[in-house]
Amino acid sequence: MTPPDDTGAGKRPVRTPGTRRLIEHRLFWPAAVLAALLAGNVVFTHDFLAVRVQNGHLYGSLIDILQFGAPLILVSLGMTLVIATRGIDLSVGSTVAIAGALACEHIATAKDPESLSTVLSAIAVAVGVAAGIGLLNGFLVARLGVQPIVATLVLMVAGRGVAQLITDGQIISVSSSAYEMIGGGYWLTLPFAVLLAAALVAVTSLVTRRTALGLLVESVGGNPVASRLVGIGAAGILVMVYVVSAVCAAVAGLMISSNVSSADGNNAGLWIELDAILAVVIGGTALTGGRFSLGGTVLGALIIQTLSTTIYTLGVPPETTLVFKALVVIVVCLVQSPAFRARLPHRRRTAAPDPAPAAGDPTARRQEVHP
Repeated sequence: MTPPDDTGAGKRPVRTPGTRRLIEHRLFWPAAVLAALLAGNVVFTHDFLAVRVQNGHLYGSLIDILQFGAPLILVSLGMTLVIATRGIDLSVGSTVAIAGALACEHIATAKDPESLSTVLSAIAVAVGVAAGIGLLNGFLVARLGVQPIVATLVLMVAGRGVAQLITDGQIISVSSSAYEMIGGGYWLTLPFAVLLAAALVAVTSLVTRRTALGLLVESVGGNPVASRLVGIGAAGILVMVYVVSAVCAAVAGLMISSNVSSADGNNAGLWIELDAILAVVIGGTALTGGRFSLGGTVLGALIIQTLSTTIYTLGVPPETTLVFKALVVIVVCLVQSPAFRARLPHRRRTAAPDPAPAAGDPTARRQEVHP
């Protein structure tokens, strides 16, 4: 009998099966959870996945999920970049309210609310103020060294009050077809909000994955000390991501206010920052910074929106909605956790011990010397 080869040259390489590689992909579990939620809705509502064309527009539950989930996708998009730098932005909900209040106030007081120039100027004012909010957040974090959760918590509380000051504590209603196009209009048979969100996600993905910007963001979040030593301007990167987060929140605020043709400084964007953080975490981006996944964030936002739609479809009582939502999110996070899956009974497989070397085996001495 030929003794085994010391060098291991005759051994077959261990290859990971295709199914295992698929399961280990970072987008597998978010996509699987989303598919399970959709399949569960089909059980209770048989035409849940049906999409119909009416007056040249697409309608259906899936279209509603995309349309109403577009603002959350945008807020989560900016939140992903902030979390990738080991930060957090709790002010996005207030930024949503401020942007909607500014735009509606500008349109409501204009001489011609229907004109395109009025709507464009309202958008410019809202986005410009939001960029200023992002600059302030970035300055507090990058230049003054304030903890991100503290810096953005200040604007989370104060910003909601600013939004109510802009609206004078009232709900401002507007009548402008051009403005309604942002959140409630259709283009190419699809809701314009969906197309706008898809365009911003595509642009962000191209900029962060086709240029060095994404690598710089991951470097600052993964190891800020090493990034500084190699000459990366960490302060500039931090300021940039907070500005991007605020601008994304402003666009989401324009979508929300234009969809209902009004601005509510008290309730617009309320708790959307928490949904955005959940979407980012569900998508696979770690709160410890470093690597991030924009695709996972989009799936996470769609999971949150699908879950909200499911709650309304099943007729869950309003007083238990948040509890039901929290339980589902906990289950989703556990399913994605490798440590939790490793503790499942069917995955506990103890490897068989290596056979004892035969007498005279040249590997026996080596195994004794190097256990």
